[in-house]
Amino acid sequence: MAERKRPGDDAAGGRPEDEAFDDAVADDEVLDDDVEADEPVTRGGGTAVRERTENADKPKSMKEGRRGGRIGGFFREVVSELRKVIWPTRKELLTYTAVVIVFVTVMTTIVAVLDYGFGKAILASFGN
Repeated sequence: MAERKRPGDDAAGGRPEDEAFDDAVADDEVLDDDVEADEPVTRGGGTAVRERTENADKPKSMKEGRRGGRIGGFFREVVSELRKVIWPTRKELLTYTAVVIVFVTVMTTIVAVLDYGFGKAILASFGN
């Protein structure tokens, strides 16, 4: 059988969020006219100011804030997570299934033999 390419086999995965950005591209960005290149860049520490709007005091209702509400959002997230799963190939699935069946059979046999042995030992100790 021909090997099928699965998501996750390559580094980028073909998804836009996996794109790598080159540092040289980030350095070539145009600076604002009022910001000098020699000034140190700060990492915050100031106080954020939020402008008040008319609806800032009112909480959004479930249908206004989210398309589909909580249940729809839950199912969208489930579908999103299932797209990230690397599903096994048919060969891998059959191999894993065989390993599980063999393991369960071996463990069942061990437990059955021990049960039989302990049962006979108990019956022998009580004189039956």
